Order: sequence, then structure tokens, then C-alpha cells
Amino acid sequence: MPDSNQATGPAAALNLAGTGARSRVQEGRPFPLGATWDGLGVNFALFSANATKVELCLFDDRGEREIERIELPEYTDEVWHCYLPEARPGTVYAYRVHGPFAPEEGHRFNPNKLLLDPYAKAVVGKIQWDKAHFAYDQDSPDKDLTFDERDSAPFMPKCRVIDPAFTWGHDRKPAVPWDRTIFYETHVKGFTKLHPAVPERLRGTYAGLSTQAVVDYIKSLGVTSVELLPIHGFVQDQHLLDKGLVNYWGYNSLCFFSPERSYASVPDFAFSEFKEMVAHLHDAGLEVILDVVYNHTAEGNELGPTLSFKGIDNASYYRLIPDQRRYYINETGTGNTLNLSHPRVLQMVTDSLRYWVQEMHVDGFRFDLATILGREPYGFDEGGGFLDSCRQDPVLSSVKLIAEPWDIGPGGYQVGGFPPGWAEWNDKFRDTVREYWKGDAGKLPDLATRLTASGDCFNKRGRRPWSSVNFITAHDGFTLNDLVSYNEKHNEANGEDNRDGHSNNHSWNHGAEGPTDDPEIRALRERQKRNLLGTLLLSQGTPMLLAGDELGRTQDGNNNTYCQDNELNWIDWTRIGEDGQSLIEFTRRLIALRQTLPILRRQRFLTGRHNEELDVRDVTWVSPSGEPMQDEQWDDPSARCLGMMLDGRARATGINRPAMDVTALLVVNAHHDVVHFRLPPVTGGAAWRCLVDTNVPYMTDSETFDIGAEYVVTGRSLLLFALETEDGLPIALRQAARALRRLNEAPPPVPAAPAEAAPTTALPQSAGRSADR
Repeated sequence: MPDSNQATGPAAALNLAGTGARSRVQEGRPFPLGATWDGLGVNFALFSANATKVELCLFDDRGEREIERIELPEYTDEVWHCYLPEARPGTVYAYRVHGPFAPEEGHRFNPNKLLLDPYAKAVVGKIQWDKAHFAYDQDSPDKDLTFDERDSAPFMPKCRVIDPAFTWGHDRKPAVPWDRTIFYETHVKGFTKLHPAVPERLRGTYAGLSTQAVVDYIKSLGVTSVELLPIHGFVQDQHLLDKGLVNYWGYNSLCFFSPERSYASVPDFAFSEFKEMVAHLHDAGLEVILDVVYNHTAEGNELGPTLSFKGIDNASYYRLIPDQRRYYINETGTGNTLNLSHPRVLQMVTDSLRYWVQEMHVDGFRFDLATILGREPYGFDEGGGFLDSCRQDPVLSSVKLIAEPWDIGPGGYQVGGFPPGWAEWNDKFRDTVREYWKGDAGKLPDLATRLTASGDCFNKRGRRPWSSVNFITAHDGFTLNDLVSYNEKHNEANGEDNRDGHSNNHSWNHGAEGPTDDPEIRALRERQKRNLLGTLLLSQGTPMLLAGDELGRTQDGNNNTYCQDNELNWIDWTRIGEDGQSLIEFTRRLIALRQTLPILRRQRFLTGRHNEELDVRDVTWVSPSGEPMQDEQWDDPSARCLGMMLDGRARATGINRPAMDVTALLVVNAHHDVVHFRLPPVTGGAAWRCLVDTNVPYMTDSETFDIGAEYVVTGRSLLLFALETEDGLPIALRQAARALRRLNEAPPPVPAAPAEAAPTTALPQSAGRSADR
């Protein structure tokens, strides 16, 4: 066995320190930034506008021993650079950057601190927390104004040069149209950590997520786009580790070009394993969307560690308080804010995005706290530098861009404020739908707006209904199961005395806090889950489903599981009971109907205006009497039942001609008791066929009802009807019937529990058949 301090492999070519020889150094180029292998050697380029000297530190393969230190000889356009002909992929490196240590002027250079390359494509090792990570003496009363001389290298991860070559074969991006898109938000580790069909060594990894059984299950649901919580290399916060917790969600990025190595079955090859995962998901027709965090970094405020940007050029990379440059503008709540008003920082972010699209083949991004990315020094500007860059960039403008349109800064709430081409998380949909099904008074007008893609926010400048990303739950908050099972959050496990997480959840436990054996409460909770899923998947706009909601996953009432790397966040595939199986089948049915009935995903906003030429309204709001809603009914705070009739004859495009879609009627009833709902008349209609009734978990037939018939709508339930015409079944309705038959014939591939576990998760064939009509 070789000595642990002996350099081997690619780094050995550079380990000349022991022989008295030195590496040949050439000038290199200032572009591209980062460490770039060109087949003959490696070009190193690092931006720093305020540094006085930059040293490239080369390490052995394990990143444990520095073998050479090279001063970058050239400085061009604020970029330090050199070229090493001997360097190869696998070379391990980092930087030391010299310059003024003047915190009150915004400068925090300290060459004793080893720094990661902002453009590093791979990382070796992980942070071992030590006082040496801080550029100041933590024990001094003057704190960050002092200068610390301890070397942080022994405790720091390092960067590794990669060969980006990868055989993609016939990989093609699915390019799912926006109107067909259904996001499925999940976590790389939590989705497969307990999956019995995934080999144990692959559980919780990129490779685990690309296992055929996992891909088959996701595909079977009918969702189109897997949205992954942050996979950029991130840092485990010391204060969490001290409490026995971790940064599970990963919203603490440090490496914007490198996939998180802890999610790889072979950490040193995380970049290639990630690519293999993308290729497998693409092969199944599934898009890959990344949740990205470009609003802040893991270095925190003036008391945080020096790991990369802070030591490379603090005054350029971060927004500092103008007249107190010792301190950071904190619009993220995490201590610092990246300065996207600086051209080089803006370049880094857009370079990173293009890298993930072009080299890693991802299909889009969800931007955490995206308002920050559009904020200039004077405030949020939808024509700001970053948003303009994305709009005009030929690469970025061709992928899905989704904003979380809020932050804690001034003017931070910007739902509907992003430019054309962007979709946005719509928390107004979330809150209104939760309030409505909880039974809050006076919610019908708001609900109608949310069901029709929130035109009050998005119907402008040619934006489309897909701009509204509708969701009921997300990683941040209650799961669907917990939303109907808890009145209060229960976050004691987080170690913050239940003070963390939102308290205003618009949740309802239906009579018992948490799990219960009461059959009436359990039945009502299951129906409410179906109501919420039905509202989500049958509304106009782009739905986002939280992974695990379709099978009833619980977090035991914790609505802020950011620090829980355990069963609270891991989907337990071996404990899916009968209710979970039923909910999976119901979810699949809803998605199949959405995808086969174009009327449920129109690309034009519904307005309710009468088209005189076609003599039709695209949407008619119907009261339980079967007549159009009147003003006094809209204004009645006790009204809780409503019908939304979508006329399939209304024009579907800008050309004023009748469409040939099926006419649909969505009925929602949040009243606690039954409502007698008269099915409305429609020109040319023969009968209404019931496709969904949330009071019936497994629908065994597709009963039809006469025009004008009175349907007894169960208390707290949702229904979907489709119109049969005098000419027979519309084409879309026939397609929907075929899709539902296919679901019936192919139950979802939910993994079976181990033999000793109970109950079994294998879906009985009889249950699969009875779940569909």
C-alpha cells in the first residue's frame, strides 16, 4: 500500500517539490474562468479586482498535502491566470489570495486561508470546522477587525480539475411543452434512502434516483419534470452539526458548478454520476429541473468563515452597506447577499447556469428567493441585469425558468412581477385553496381567480397561464398529509423550542391533532387530500406536486424539516398502506385526465367574457341552482359551493374560431353538508359524465347524468364532469377513457415491503381495476 502522503495518479505529474524541479508555468489566458483542461494542459483563471497577488496551490490526490505553490504571473482585465502544461484532469488545487485586510473598507484578504475556486467543477473532501476557517481571531473582543494567521488548508476541501468528456449517446432533452408540464419536487437523498428496490449502496444518491424501479414509478404517475432540491455543492453549518443536525435541504451553496458529492455513490465522480442520472431520466421522457441558490453563499456575514468569495474579493462578490462596508446587506436572512449588480458576479451566475444546461443537460431552474436576483441597488427591477441576461441569452431563454418571487428585502414580494418568459411560484394559489377547503368564509371570489391561473397577477404582456406555478405544498411547510392532520406545527426536533417555521399554515386537523384511529376523521382527511390534489391538478396553470404527497407521507407535524436527515424526510416505501395506495391511484387518474383533456390546460387566460361572434363564454361560474352566479352569491360569505364550466367551443388560440375540446364542469363544495347541484344546460349537450368524485376513492364506472339532473354533492368534495354531445363522445373524452383504461391495466410499480414487514405495499389487481372506470 502506498504511503498516505505520497502523491499518486494525475497529481503525481506535478509533485516535483521533492526533486528540486519546478513546474513549467506559462502565461495562459483570462478566459474561460476556472480550471480548464484543453487536452494538453490546464488553464487557471481567477477573477479578483482588488487582490495584489494570487497563488495557485497544488495538492496530492487526496488533497492532504500541498506539493507546490505557484504565483499566477498574469493579470488581465481583473483576471489572474496561468497555464500548466503538466497538469491533467484529477489535479487537486485551491488558491491563496493576497490583498488588503481592511474590513471597514470591505476588504477581507487573508492568504492564510485556502480558498475554493468559484468555478470548481469538482471538490475533494469536506469542511472540518476549525477556528482557522475564520480570517479574524474569534477569541478577540474586536472580532472581525483582527487578522488571524492560522492556516486553514488542513481543514478545507479542495478543487479537482475534471475532464468534461461524457458519452451522452442519444440523449435528447424531453422539451415538455409548458402547458403539459407537471413538476414533481423531490430530494435526491430522501426519495431513495429507504427504497427497497434500490441497492443499499446506491440509496440516497444520483445513481439511486436513476434506478429503473424509481424512474418507472415517477413515470407512472404522469408527472413530466423532476425538480430537485439544491444539488450544488453546499456546506454543513457548524451550529447545526453541534446540535447533531444537518443542512438537509442544501440551501447553503458554495460551489455553483459542482454537484454535491455526498449525493454520489462514488463522491469523487459526482459530476459523471449526475450526468448518468440525467440521461436515465431523459430516456424516460422526464425533465430535470434544479432548485438553485444564487442569492447568497455559505460564508455568512462579517462573522462568518472565509472559504471562497470572501477571501477572493469580498467587495466585489457581496452587497455591502454603502456607508458601512464592514457589514453586509442581508436580504436573504442568511447573513449575506451576492452582488449580481457586479458584471463579474453576474457572469459567474450566468456561466454556471449555462454550464448546467450545456454540460450537464438539465432542463430548467427554480430560483430560490429570486427577487434578490432582480434587485439592483435602487430596488427590484424586472429589467435588471440578471433578468435581462436570461431573457436575451440563447441558452437560458430556451429552458424553463421558475422564480420564487419573494425575499425579505424592501419590495420583496413580487408575485406576477417577473418578465415574460418566466414562471413563478404562486403562493396566492396555495393559501387561497388551503383556506377554502378548511372552510373559511368568503373565499369563492378568490378561489375562482386561482382556479383560472391567477390572471390578476399574470395576465399581462402576453404571459400565458403556465406562468402561474400552482402548489398546495412544497418542501418548506407541511406535507399534504400533515396539512389535514395538524392545527399547529410540531418542530421540537429542530432544537429551537418550536419557534422556527411558519405558524400561519391554514391547516386543519379535522378534530384530532396528529394520527388518530377515529374512522370518521380518517375518512374526512383522506377526502380532503383528494380535494386538495384535485384542485391542484384540475386548475389552469402549471401544477407542482410535492413528492410523497401522492402516497400520504408525513413529517409528524414538522413544517420546517431543513435540518432533519432522517425518517422525517425520507420516504418510507415499505409503509404505504391502503389509503396510500388509493391516493396514488387517484393522483394518477387526475394527471391522466389533465393530460388528455386540453380544456384543463388552456394556453389562453379564461376571462368569462362573451364572444359574440362565436356566441360562447370560455368560462361560466355556476351556482348550485345550475344558473350563472350572481353578484349577491359572490358576495355571500357563507357560500361555499361553486361550479366552473369550461366551454370546449371557446377559442383556444388567438384565431377567433371555435375549438373542438370537450366541455368540462368542475364542482367544488367546501360546505360541511351535502349540496344539491343542478347540472347546467349546454348548447348541443346530451349528458354529463362524471369523471371524478372525491367521495369515491376508487371509481368503478363512469355514470352519466341528464342535463338538468340534480347531483347530490357530498359535503367537502370535488367533482369533475365532461359533456357528452348529441353527436356522441368527443375525441378528447375518448382519449381520456383510453388513458384511464391503461392506468387500470398497469398499476403503479410501488415497491413491495420486505417479507417480514406489514402491511404489504403490492397493489392488488382487483384494487387496480376498481380504481378506474
